[in-house]
Formats: sequence, structure tokens, C-alpha cells
Amino acid sequence: MNTGPAATNSPAATPAPTSANSAVATTATAIVNIASLVTNDPSLGDGTPLGLIQDAAVVIDGDRVVWVGESSKAPATDNRVDAAGRAVIPGFVDSHSHLVFAGDRTAEFHARMSGQPYKAGGIRTTVAATRAATDAELSANVAHYMAEALRQGTTTFETKSGYGLTVEDEARALRIAAEHTDEVTYLGAHIVSPDYADDPAAYVDLVTGPMLDACAPHARWIDVFCEKGAFDGDQARAILTAGQAKGLAARIHANQLSYGPGVQLAVELGAASADHCTHLTDADVDALASGDTVATLLPGAEFSTRAQWPDARRLVDAGVTVALSTDCNPGSSFTSSVPFCVALAVRDMRMTPDEALWSATAGGAAALRRTDIGRVAVGARADLVLLDAPSHVHLAYRPGVPLVAQVWRTGVRVA
Repeated sequence: MNTGPAATNSPAATPAPTSANSAVATTATAIVNIASLVTNDPSLGDGTPLGLIQDAAVVIDGDRVVWVGESSKAPATDNRVDAAGRAVIPGFVDSHSHLVFAGDRTAEFHARMSGQPYKAGGIRTTVAATRAATDAELSANVAHYMAEALRQGTTTFETKSGYGLTVEDEARALRIAAEHTDEVTYLGAHIVSPDYADDPAAYVDLVTGPMLDACAPHARWIDVFCEKGAFDGDQARAILTAGQAKGLAARIHANQLSYGPGVQLAVELGAASADHCTHLTDADVDALASGDTVATLLPGAEFSTRAQWPDARRLVDAGVTVALSTDCNPGSSFTSSVPFCVALAVRDMRMTPDEALWSATAGGAAALRRTDIGRVAVGARADLVLLDAPSHVHLAYRPGVPLVAQVWRTGVRVA
């Protein structure tokens, strides 16, 4: 796996618990007797990208990790949690989801599982339901699915608009998303609005003009679905560059349903991530390997649509930084479970358990261009997951089993 983006800003190796750690506050909390600790810091532990430390301890104070090392050397604290020989990993970083929605697409899923192919146009069903929902209903839905994901170990969430497709509905979707997460993405270019079905160019003008003006203050990112049935390469370029001019960083839905220009465009524009990456040419893989755009893979979508699996092995072997995310949405990937996606990546996308875990934590952080999350090292945000298992490998070894025993988010035990 390529650990470049995550490792670039990693701190120096955690010092031994001598005078450098004597300032650890006694009011801090030490998690001790950890059988296997995944730090995602190669300078720690076994020296691999996972930075595994056996028989480990972690000390958290406030919202930060302040000490990492062997359990027998942990500094004294007033609060201690006994991991009892279980594994601890960084909180999952879900860098791609669509949680501001209303309605249900069970009938579409049933039809698809009965042999009908997936097409992007199903999004229109959710658009109608979302427009009809109240702010309170939409906010409650976001809170519900984020809480569901938190119980499964996800401590950082990105989520998008894209089910309003009017100036007012896109702006309110982003306002609602921002109540729940700092990682908010403007996706007015999810599909061409049904209101502009006969004039896609006018809709692009809306997305890059009045809609962008209304939405940019509420978002960090801009995204576009570059795909047949959605937006072509020229339209996607216009949308992303307009967002960048407004101060939004770019990401893109690319090469999900067919070969196309999305990945090349992402690299050219310096997008943080190209998401899906199912249909790739050798030139696409080379472009990703040569830049710092993360390939975010979304195996829940392939599972739920019976589509071709992305070739994660090809990407990892080429040196591409890979992230794993849920793509949680009501149409093509209605799962909030990163552990489920880890198991799919290992079984069907040819990733090793170590690569899948790294991609679901440090890889997701790289896709959000964050260095404070996705790892367990001094100075990192105290986002930790205690597994009811002795090793992170059990996430793939025991698929479907609820292995998340406890979750800390920003230093607070929340699940």
C-alpha cells in the first residue's frame, strides 16, 4: 500500500516513556493490555505501514493521544481501561457517503436483485422524496445513520448534498449536513435535475452559478458524478473548476459504470480523491500513481448492484493510495458498515487484511487530506475502536459479526 499522503505529516517516532512522557496528566485515561494496537505509524511497533505494537497501551488526554507504547511502560493515570487482550484500531474514516436524503428505494433494489441492471437515473426517486421532506426529517435521518455508523467504529464522516438539485434544496441539505460533520460536500452535480432534463447546459450554468454561490459557504468540498447518464468530462471540468475558484476542494465520482475521463480529470485538477474507480485503463492507473489523488473504492456499491469489482490489487501494486468507504446511500449502497466493506475488499477486491484496514482508516484520512485522524500516535485525535477480537484481521476473518466493542471519538467513549 502507498502510505505517502498519510505518512508525509506523521510525527516523529513516539518517544520512550522517560522524561519526555513524564508530563502525562494523571487525569488522562490509559487503555492497557491491548493485544494488538494498529497505529498506522510505520515508525512505531513492527515497522510496517500498520505500525503494529503488541501488548500495547494508549493514553488519551482531552481529545488527543498523548502516549503510545508497551503496556508495561504506560505512565500512571487516574483512569485506566483494561482491553483484556483485545485489539485496538484507529476509528474508521468514511470519506464518501450520501446521508441527506428521504424516502426508500426497496422496490428498486428488489428489481435489481431480480435481474434488472443498475442505472444512475434511480437517483430521481430520492430527489422527489428529499424535496418533500422537512428539515427536521432530513436532520433526523442524518443523525440516525451517523449514529448507526458510529456504533460500527466510524468516527469521521464525509457526506454530500445531491438529492435536492435546486438552489434552495441543495443549500439546505448542506446546512443540515454541517450540523453533523465538518466534512461536507456540495454535489449539486449528482445528476441533471429533472427540471432541466431538456436543457443540461442550463443546469450546469445553475450548478456553477447561483447554486454554487448559495452552497459554497456551507461546504468544504465540491463533487460531480462524471458518468454516462450524468455529466461528461467537459461539464465535470467546468463544475469542479468553478468550485475551486470559490475555495472548495475537488473530489469526483469517476469511472464507476464505464470507462471515462473522470480519473484523468481528477489527477489533472489535483482532486483529493477519485471515487469508485471500477473501470480503469493502464493510463488511469499510472496517473493515479503519479499524483496525490486517492482512489476511493466503494465495494458496497458493487455488492448492491452486482457490478464488476474494482481491482484494488492492481491499484495497490502500482503504488496508488487507496481508501475504502461505504458510499452509504438509499439506492446503490445502503450500508453504513465499514467493517462490511473491509471484508468485501479482502474477499472480492484482492486486498490483504492489513491493506483493507489501512485503507479504511489512514486511506480515508488521506482522501480527506487530514493528518489528525486515521492513526493512533502522539498528537492525533483520540479516535479509537476496541474490537472484541485479538487482531484487526478478524474484521475480514469473521464477516458480519459485530466485533466493535467500544468506540472513543475525540477522546470521549461514545459507544
